Amino acid sequence: MTDQDELIAVGKIIGTHGIKGMLKLYSYSGNLDTLQKSDIVTLKSPTGKLQEMHLETAAHHGGKFILHFSGYDNIDQALPLVGNEICLLRSRLPKPDEDEYYWCDLLGLEVVTISGDSIGVIADIFETGSSDIYVVRGSGKEYLIPAIANVITSVDIASGKMVITPMEGLLDL
Repeated sequence: MTDQDELIAVGKIIGTHGIKGMLKLYSYSGNLDTLQKSDIVTLKSPTGKLQEMHLETAAHHGGKFILHFSGYDNIDQALPLVGNEICLLRSRLPKPDEDEYYWCDLLGLEVVTISGDSIGVIADIFETGSSDIYVVRGSGKEYLIPAIANVITSVDIASGKMVITPMEGLLDL
């Protein structure tokens, strides 16, 4: 499988919606456009099992995303899909703008300060509305690093490293 054929998780099914097989999606990007343009998606179960699905609809509904797959017309059919991630081929995703990255490319990056001190690796990412937060774990500690320009100095996916300029108190525990 080439990098362009790599599956990228774009969201997670978090529940059912109604009784007609609709599913609620937590989107990792908050963007529904690419998913709406895809008719075939791959589901990845918590155990890693992959399954291709025909996506009939993907829409905004009450601040969430709602999906419907072909052949899943009632809650009993849809319920086993809860907990699966929705994946798309990297080649089907838009190329990120400069200084933008897919979360999957940031997870696992080593985070070092501008002075060269390693503080850990990016273990998780979550949205806050104003910016993403990188959860960095290392040496038994956990740091919450805001994804803002005056903190993130550089990101080098190829070398697996992110350099930060910590604000005063950011690394104090």
